[in-house]
Amino acid sequence: MTETAVRTTAVFKAACPECRGRFELAAGALRLAIGASDRTTFYSFTCPDCGSSVRKPAGERIVELLTGGGVRTLRLHITA
Repeated sequence: MTETAVRTTAVFKAACPECRGRFELAAGALRLAIGASDRTTFYSFTCPDCGSSVRKPAGERIVELLTGGGVRTLRLHITA
C-alpha cells in the first residue's frame, strides 16, 4: 500500500475596509511586500465583493503566516 500526499491550499480570512465585506482568500489572491521598515511591509488584495484594492500593514507574525502559506512575496530594496 502506498501513501498519497494531499496538498491543501492555505486560505486566509480577510476583510475590506471599503464595503466591510468579510471573506476567505486563497494564497494566490494575496501579495506580500517586505520592505526595510514596518511602514513598507504590507500585504494587498482585491476585494472580491466590491473590487477595491486593499493594502494593509503586515507585522512580523503576519509575514510569517503569509509566507508559510505560500503567498507570493516581493522584497523591496532601497536604491541609492
